[in-house]
Amino acid sequence: MKKTLAVLSLLLVSFTVAFASGGGEKAAAASQTVTMIFDAVQQNHDALYQEYAQKYTTAHPGVKVVVTYGPKTVTDLLGLYLQYFAAKRSDVDIYGIDVIWPGDIADHLVDLNAYGAKDVVGQYFSSMVQNDTVKGRLVAVPYLANAPVLYYRTDLLKKYGFTNPPGTWAELADMAAAIQKGERAAGNQDFWGFVYQGKAYEGLTCDALEWVASYGGGTVVDSSGKITINNPNAVAALKFAAGTVGTIAPAGVTGFDEEASRAVWQAGNAAFMRNWPYAYTLGNAADSTIKGKFDITTLPAGTSGQKAGALGGLALAVSKYSKSPQQAADVAFYFAGKDFQKAMLIKSSEPSPIVSLYQDPDVLKAIPFFSKMKDVLTNAVPRPSTATAPKYNEVSRLFFTAVHSTLTKEQDPQAALTGLESSLQDLLNK
Repeated sequence: MKKTLAVLSLLLVSFTVAFASGGGEKAAAASQTVTMIFDAVQQNHDALYQEYAQKYTTAHPGVKVVVTYGPKTVTDLLGLYLQYFAAKRSDVDIYGIDVIWPGDIADHLVDLNAYGAKDVVGQYFSSMVQNDTVKGRLVAVPYLANAPVLYYRTDLLKKYGFTNPPGTWAELADMAAAIQKGERAAGNQDFWGFVYQGKAYEGLTCDALEWVASYGGGTVVDSSGKITINNPNAVAALKFAAGTVGTIAPAGVTGFDEEASRAVWQAGNAAFMRNWPYAYTLGNAADSTIKGKFDITTLPAGTSGQKAGALGGLALAVSKYSKSPQQAADVAFYFAGKDFQKAMLIKSSEPSPIVSLYQDPDVLKAIPFFSKMKDVLTNAVPRPSTATAPKYNEVSRLFFTAVHSTLTKEQDPQAALTGLESSLQDLLNK
């Protein structure tokens, strides 16, 4: 463990030195440094971070912004953050945090309401602000947004006489079955109507939360901490989902993650796919079988008439151990602000939490499909991570395990949810 931490620390130092070396004379002369840390994936945007860090220094002489990067996976990154918090490190001011962490690490973060957040939060999707609020404290400001979409084959809908994509799960099931039957009759025995993430992992928590919420079954545990999952609407949602396995979705979907779903979809062997926006660009790559043959829309509504997509993304949090929390908050608001967010969105296709950008002409010219992302993000549903902190990971594991047992037909939905309710009561009432 000590060896691993030493390696991580060395990597972080090397990233910091590399970043600082490009800061120019003004940055070198800065008397105050604000350090940000993200997961290693964000290093793909390092050139943009450097550009805007220098812009901030130009506008605020004497302040240097340094960006560092930790591990790639959220599990490893959270582990590193917890070590920093335990040591009360003051040399890291701003943390890039996953949407499911605010409740777990809130005690280590400042309340941004005390540093001017009221002047900026109105521009964000309300679900993200809600997600970052713990017991009335805004412990982070929305930074990157994400929510899943429904991908559909425009050519096949037209071929089989469907004018619009499905608005409800029942419509999706009917359309998927018809297209699947037709494509198999035409010779493609590998074709399926619908693919999604059915593996027992966090991805299934997201899929299942969407089914349950869209059927009016709540969000497993409500914002007050009350366990709500064992109800008739949630049972109906899982009956629908279980009914797709082996009919319009392959039996193997119970082992699919995002990439496994995309592999079937991008090979041209599915009419519909539930996935995140990243698959859009890949599906339109030059070597893609389905290039120019698909579009996206919001996930369908259930019997409640409500559409729901699990909220994903990142937020920026200021450490309570920072020596300059006011300056750090200002830097966080800057990178979560419209100028940087627009540049990030256009250059990387990373969805932004700022509502107005989805009507921005420059954004829509660069990424036309983002005209549809506003509705997707408006319907985003936070996972119950804040309400169940610091036990969310175990809550999620219990939930996706119970749901998986219904997909594999090991349990019927009612039995699975009754057992889940009992397990959650044991866990959360300790």
